[in-house]
Amino acid sequence: MAPTRFDAHELLKHSDFFRGISERSIRSLAAVCIPKRVDKRSLVFLEGQEGHSMYILAEGAVQLHKTASDGRQIVIKTIQAGEIFGEVVLFEENEYPVSAVALEDSLLLRLSRQQMDCLLLSDGFRREFIGMLMRKQRYLADRILYLTGHEVQERFFFFLREQFGRRRKYRISLSKKDIAAAIGTIPETFSRLLLRLKEEGKIRWEGETLELAEGFWKEFERREP
Repeated sequence: MAPTRFDAHELLKHSDFFRGISERSIRSLAAVCIPKRVDKRSLVFLEGQEGHSMYILAEGAVQLHKTASDGRQIVIKTIQAGEIFGEVVLFEENEYPVSAVALEDSLLLRLSRQQMDCLLLSDGFRREFIGMLMRKQRYLADRILYLTGHEVQERFFFFLREQFGRRRKYRISLSKKDIAAAIGTIPETFSRLLLRLKEEGKIRWEGETLELAEGFWKEFERREP
């Protein structure tokens, strides 16, 4: 495979996840990123596997999940471009606490534990990086509330807005099974929801193209709690 060319600095600079990080820290982080392409359905790392690196998602989609005692896969998060994952092996554990799977062809930026240890020797970088991790922890706390406090329909539209933005038409390469897992439901329940939304004239979904009814977001957000 030909070497991957990617401007890591531009990704980090324009990522909401790295907002508040100084230009100096962004350049330091970008300088040690190693690009890695992974195919759709490829395993990035497995729950319980010894960890040696954290990752930043540059392109594509990656799903993090844990395996329950009954064998069910519980989705923790669907990673968006510009976000980090696997960072726990830098601080708390030697093993990955979740599995990471590419939901589509993706480009990752890998940062080894040794490289990150060197960057974290800088007081400024360490302070900014820990602040970023705290924002991620708040997100995970909010996700628990999201899964317990909203119906499946609301979670679906929140997912659309979070992952793809507020649009009328979307190109979605994720499978419906993956989306169902991401919003904390089963495929059968999600299929029934889509059928009902279609019958109500709120959506049209053909192939990878999803189209919402005219004025949908204005009405949806007017009813948001």
